[in-house]
Formats: sequence, C-alpha cells, structure tokens
Amino acid sequence: MLHQSAIEGYFAQQEDLLVEAVSRLVRIDSTLGSAQPGQPFGPGPAAALEAFLSLAQEWGLPGENLSGYVGTVDLNNQPDTALHILGHLDIVDAGEGWTVTAPFQPKVVDGLLYGRGTADDKGPMVAALLAMKAVRDLKLPLTKNVRLIAGTDEETGFRDIKWYYGSHPYAPHTLSPDADFPIINLEKGHYQPTFQAAWPQETALPRVAAFSGGTRLNMVPPKAQATVLGLSPRQVEEAFQALALEGAVTCTCTQEGEALHVACAGQNAHGSTPEEGHNAQTALVALLAALPLADCPSTRAIRALHALFPHGDHRGTALGIAQADDLSGPLTLAFTMLTLNDTGCTGRFDSRTPLTATQASVQTVAEAALRAAGFAVQGDMDPPHYVPESDPFLRTLAQCYEAYTGQKGQCLAIGGGTYVHDIPGGVAFGPNMPGFVSNLHGPDEKIRVADLLTTAKIYAQVMVALCL
Repeated sequence: MLHQSAIEGYFAQQEDLLVEAVSRLVRIDSTLGSAQPGQPFGPGPAAALEAFLSLAQEWGLPGENLSGYVGTVDLNNQPDTALHILGHLDIVDAGEGWTVTAPFQPKVVDGLLYGRGTADDKGPMVAALLAMKAVRDLKLPLTKNVRLIAGTDEETGFRDIKWYYGSHPYAPHTLSPDADFPIINLEKGHYQPTFQAAWPQETALPRVAAFSGGTRLNMVPPKAQATVLGLSPRQVEEAFQALALEGAVTCTCTQEGEALHVACAGQNAHGSTPEEGHNAQTALVALLAALPLADCPSTRAIRALHALFPHGDHRGTALGIAQADDLSGPLTLAFTMLTLNDTGCTGRFDSRTPLTATQASVQTVAEAALRAAGFAVQGDMDPPHYVPESDPFLRTLAQCYEAYTGQKGQCLAIGGGTYVHDIPGGVAFGPNMPGFVSNLHGPDEKIRVADLLTTAKIYAQVMVALCL
C-alpha cells in the first residue's frame, strides 16, 4: 500500500514511547464522579482528558478541551475533515480480583500491558494519537484533515458525544478504536428498561429487609448484599449449598443483632457478554428465593425476579425474549441492577438485541411478563446499528487491516455498543486482534503491546487512504 514501508519503518522504534504514554493515562482513575464546573463527569475523567491533551501537545498535535465533555485533536489545518476517530478516556470501576498488578499501576509482563483502561479505551486512543503523530512526522502530503475526538462519558451514557454532535457536523467517515478487529459493522440494539414495585411498610418475619446489587447497567455485578431478618446463618448457608452454584460464586453471612447480612461475590464482565462473568446479583436472588420467608410483598417480588432472571440464563429464555439471527447472533441478557427495601424495589437489566428483533418480540413480551409479576416498567428499545459490508469505507478499512496483519478483513457483529452506534456510516475498528481476550471490564485488563503498535500502523494507513 502507498507509504506502507515508511509507516512500518517509523513504528520500528516507537514501542517504549507508546507504552509510557498509555501508562500515563492508566495511572489516572477516570471513573465517573460528581459534576463540577468544567468537569461534567467529575474530576477523574477531567484529569484524564487534560493528560491526553497534554500528551498531544508534547507530540506536536495541539488539542482543544471543549467544556470538559470532549477533547479534539486535529491532524492538520486542511478545511475538509475526512475522518473522525471517536474514543474515550473514562473507565469502568476498578473492580476486584486483580492478580498481575493493581488497576492503576500499569505493568508490562510477557509483552502484555496490564491496567484498567489499557484496552478500553486509553491504549487504543494513544495508538490513534501516535498514528497521527506518525503521519505528521513523515510529512505525508494529505489534502484532508483527521479529527481525533476523546470522550469522557462512554461508559455511563454517551452524554459527551451527544453533546458534541449537537453542535458539530458528522464527518464523511467515522471509526471507533473501542472493539475488535477486523471490522464491527453491526452493533446489536439495546433494551434496558427500569422496573419497579411498591408496597406498604413490611413487618412480617422472616423477610428480606434490604437488597443492593450492581452499580452499573452495563456490567455483570461482582457483588450483591442483602439483609435478612428472622433466619439464622445456618439456614442461609445450607440453602446456598443446596443451590450448588458454580465455585466462582461465594456466599458469606454476618450476624449483627437481629439482622443477618448476606453477601454473594462473583466476577464482573461486560454486560454484552454476561456468560464471561459470574453474576453475584442473580446468585443472591436465587438464594433468597430458596429461603423459608414469610408470604409478603418483598418475598413475592424476589421469587418473581428469580423466575424471570434465573442465575445462568444469559439469553432471556425465562423472560420469553430469547432469539437470534445469522448476522447478529443471539440476544443476550444480564440482570445487572437491583435495590430493595421495606417499601419497594427497583431493578434494571441489560439486553442486547439482534438485528431482526422487534418491539413486539422483545419489549412487548418483557413488559407483559414483568407486569404480570407486579412490576411497573419504563423504557424503550434502542435499535441496532448496521453498515452494509458493501460500503466503500469498510473496504478501505479491510484493505488496511489486511496489509498489516495478513488476515482477512471481514465484518463482525457485537453486542457491545460503541460511540458510533448512532453515527451514520460509523464502524468500530480495533484494537483487539481475533482470539485475544483482554478481560474487558474485568480484573487484569490487558492488551498486547505488539498488537497496539500494529493498530497504530493500521490507523496511520487509514488516514493516508482517506486523506491523500
């Protein structure tokens, strides 16, 4: 491909620079925080954004902080922008279970860079920035601009990108370095409703007085806690043993006066791949549903939730919405949030719906099942995002990927949603190579350094292909 040898030569000496740049960002805890002036998503994302823009400045690519929502870095001063690259600097919670290093202490072991954000999405964002630096340093004669847009709210609602495109135009082409190679041209739809039930103040015994499950809609809960009144630790422990759940789920009981605190622990995972985690919330609901509780509203709610979201059901079978198609694969479902007290409960689940799913086959069915169990339901389906494989932009991406990997640049479908989900013609493109497991949203998140370098080369080639 044009200028490929120059790009390959440039990156032959860039590994140390890349690793140190990614590590600078990974050391920053950029989880969502409380809004402050100029920091709409809290001090953590704001600090990561400033660090990224400082890095760009050091590399000769001045950027701009747009009210703390996003940062932009332009490749050149050409009036026409041919490509937007959308990525994010916010992260999910650090979680537990890390073994190689602490979440915010990046470490390279056997060619793998570990730390929260190395794969999602700080590492890929640095790779894209380094690709821009390469194209500029090589003085390649581009006639169009590339704009890198660094977001700060991808994990908690896309409010940053929605804000940006509320007053800025789309580019002719858009990619997000926040998924897998080769090309993600289909992102499943989302159905993530909120359901609630209310009841008079309870006094019956034994009962569940409180429940607290997950904290993020798009993450399989690694922990869940409940307060039970009127039962002994032995009764709960025996019930847990009888469930015979997988060994990755554990249960502990702590007596405090009349209250018995019951906690389940599992393993988190991305909400679009619930089978990769161990859901502590559904495990605890299953346990509570098996206890000899009084017939009261909280007990009926818990047993209904267990029936609708049984532990290990990742396809929505019990809810009645399981389905699949050849392009998208199966619908996935993760019951990710639940709170309960003596006067009611509120829950949410995260389902990723295939291309052929309809409101009638998903939303209508789920609402009917939940309402029959006594819950009020709110929330509509978000449609899938699909760019046909025949699109010329996708062919360009495929050619660039093939040139640097020797692998077929085919199109894939995912359950996860990236920044391009509502961007016309946008696709997710890298950084994870086929077969690599990054532990996305889980402990020991990692990325292969060599793959990140290859990603940067591919992005540089894409810029050349679209902007000469």
